[in-house]
Order: sequence, then structure tokens, then C-alpha cells
Amino acid sequence: MMGYGAPGGGGHGAPGGYGRPRGPEPGGLGHVHPGHPPYPPPGFGTGYGPPAQPPPVHFSHGVHRLHWATALIRAMTVFVIYLVMAGPVVVSPGSGVSPSELGLLLMVSAPFLLIAIIVGVWVWLSLRFWIGGDDLVVETGVLRKRKRRISLSRVQAVDVVRPLVTRALRLAEVRVELAGGDQGEISLRFLGRAAAQQLRAELLARAAGLPGHTPEAPERLIWRVRFGALLASLVLKVPVFGTFALFVALLSAGFLYSELGVLGGAVPALLGLLRAVVAPLVIYTNFTVAMSPDGLRLRYGLLETRMQTVPPGRVQAIRIVEPSIWRSSGWARVDVTVAGYSGERQVFSSVLVPVAPRDVAYHLVAEVFPGTDINALRLMPASGRSWSLDRHAAAGADDVVFVSRRGLFCRSTDVIAHARAQSVRLSAGPLQRLLGLGTVHIDAPAGPVQVAAVNRDLEEARIIIESTAERARVARARGADRTRWAR
Repeated sequence: MMGYGAPGGGGHGAPGGYGRPRGPEPGGLGHVHPGHPPYPPPGFGTGYGPPAQPPPVHFSHGVHRLHWATALIRAMTVFVIYLVMAGPVVVSPGSGVSPSELGLLLMVSAPFLLIAIIVGVWVWLSLRFWIGGDDLVVETGVLRKRKRRISLSRVQAVDVVRPLVTRALRLAEVRVELAGGDQGEISLRFLGRAAAQQLRAELLARAAGLPGHTPEAPERLIWRVRFGALLASLVLKVPVFGTFALFVALLSAGFLYSELGVLGGAVPALLGLLRAVVAPLVIYTNFTVAMSPDGLRLRYGLLETRMQTVPPGRVQAIRIVEPSIWRSSGWARVDVTVAGYSGERQVFSSVLVPVAPRDVAYHLVAEVFPGTDINALRLMPASGRSWSLDRHAAAGADDVVFVSRRGLFCRSTDVIAHARAQSVRLSAGPLQRLLGLGTVHIDAPAGPVQVAAVNRDLEEARIIIESTAERARVARARGADRTRWAR
């Protein structure tokens, strides 16, 4: 691997050049799939085995609506809201419901039930969609129509979400994430489960530049997180230990000294434990990460199941997080920044794998950014004058990625491909200027991962900026246009 010098001849590799997994064998944290035949298998593309019959193309012919049960769900939602608001007004609290009150409630509710049905049908009729060429067209409105045409080259991810309420009806929601921040999401709520899967496959195929009838790309499982490993990873954290100790101490003091007022402090601690342990456990149960020619595929969720597909080249930066307690067991969490997600959507879509062995985490980086091996990359430590700031900081680069590492108790390793860098800049705070130091920022789209080489000598920082900018220019020219990566 190379240092900060001028770029050499390394490159990104072909977008679809995914080999067999090099992760560890099945072990304590999860399970590595034993592997599949090399891509592409029979039936995907041409020239490999007998040709498969293409599925019928539905969404590129004619106009399509949501599933009819959407009207029922909307109507029930409106009617339940009405009952919650009107029930306490009609029914006297305290005593049981008398026959007269029940009759009055039914008589008053009948018109509102009719209104709820009308609202549900109106909402269902007001949305139509279809795929026209390389665009997804969404038309809304009944009396006043509004048409939105979205170029599939802007697609950053396609999610298939199945909330708990709709799983019994075999319905799913399709969310198309675009490059556009808060306004960059198209939500089709709800479609039949099979229709949602077919729409996702057709959107990804056309976004890649393939015909819409291309069969769904096969996938290669990289890691499956077991429930016990997920629970252990959430509990074995210093903040969780501290919060639990505080909670037990407050409960003990309250009961021992009969000071119930002390128990009021235990409520925030309990809420903190629920947020830190229970909520992630519900969200990331049954977590699997797989690699496919059409991108990363993540599946997870206990109550609300989600299948997230991120096309190649859409991952902007990666962070490997290793808390102090995890490092003795060789565990790590992998976070990503994907352009298009923002706000709450970004919070729930930024985890590439919640816990995995360190080798699997490094292997995922090599899968997302082909042609790099951060294990073999030499990281140069920060300036010796930065001992008072962050003496564990280090950074390095090769022709494919820029890597920075920092943190004593919770070590994080940030990786960004040169082709994904949007700008390179130098900043220096008052104390850094006093010590003759600066921080080099390699800017990516807004997200949880922001790469920076901290506390570098100013002369070294200028060299990093020049070499990184040149590498980014060469990488972008070599990678060309990846909006139609299959071409």
C-alpha cells in the first residue's frame, strides 16, 4: 500500500466484481454463508447456463394503483382516531357503558364511518404510478392532478418495509430514496408483497441500465447476526453499565430510606436503558447483510421487517466502531453514509451491520470499495505535539480510499473512497493554531460518517490536501459515470 504520495495505478475494480467471502467460518457472533457458485449464475444475464424465462413486465405497461386494502387501512385509521376523540365525550367516565350511551355512540358514529370510508377510497384513487422508460412516474390527485417524474439514475436505495399491522394482509411498503434530502423519498404505501418485490427488482434493474424484465439478481450472504450476539453487544457497553448501576442505586436508595422522591430519578435512567438496549434489539433482530450485483442487501426487524437495497456506488463513507469492551472480543459495528437518507430515515438506515467480528467488518469495506485492504494500509500517527488533544489519531491513504482512525475508549476507523470525496479542506482551532496543527476534512454527503485526519502538522496537512484532491480527480475520471453501473 502507498502513503500520501502521488496516485499510482490502483483502481476501483469493476462494479460487479464481487468474489467469494473471505470472512471467518461460522462462529459465535453470526454465520458466514458457505458461498455460492461464482456470479453470475444461470438465468442472470446471458451466456451462463440455460436462459431463464423473464418474468412478465407489469409496471412499465399501463397505470397502476396501490393495493385495494390501502383504502380499508386508511378508513380504519380515520375511524379509530374519531373513536379516540369522540368516545370519552359520548360515554360517561367511571361507570360502565349504558345501553343508551352505546346506542348514542353507534348513531353518532355511523356518519363518521361513512366519511372514513370515503376518505380511504379517495386516498386510494388519488395515487397512480408507472415506470416510463428510465423514469418512475407518480401521479397524485383526483380533481387536481399532480405528476412527478423521477429519473431512476437518482435512486440511492430501495427499501421494502412490512409494518406489523400490514404483515397479516401480506402487504408491503416500497420506499425509493433519491438524492434530495428530506424531499428525496417516494413512498408507495401499500402494495401486495409479491408486487412490492417485483417493483423493487424492476426499479433496480432499470436504474442499473438493464431491461426491466431482468430477473432479480442473486445474492451472496456475508453475515447473519444471532440474537444472543446482538443482545450481548448492546449490553456490553460502558454507558449501559453506568446507566444500569445508577438505576439500581436509585431504586435501592428509594426503598432503603423510604424516599420515594428519589425514584423520580430512576425513570430517566430506565428510559435510557430502553432506548439503548430494547429499541435496537427490536429494530435489528434477524439482521443479515448480503452482497448482490445490484448492491448491498440488508434485512432486519422484529415487529417491522425491512429489506434495504443500496445500489453499487451509493455508499459514500464507512465507519468501523470498536467500543473498549468489544475490542477484547474482536467485535465491531459498521456504519455507513448513504446519499439520499436524511433525518429519521438516516438514523434507521445507517447501520451496515450492528455487530460482527473485526475481520468481517474489514471484509465488508473491501466489498463496498473494491480494490482496497485497510488491514494492509499503513496509517501514519498524528503529530507528536498533539498528545494533549488526541494522541491515538492516525491517517493514511492508497489509490482507492482515505482512512482515518481516532479514539481511545471507543475507537473508530473512517473510510471514504476518493471517488466519493466532494471536497477537501483544512481547519484549525485556537489550540491547534498555537501548536502549529490542523485537521484535514474529506467531505462526503451529510451523514453519520465524516472523515477527518486530525492534528497533522500544517506542512503535512497541505501535502495530504494536494495528494487527496489529485487522487479524487483521477478516481472520478477512472470510474466515469456509475449511474448506469451495469453498462
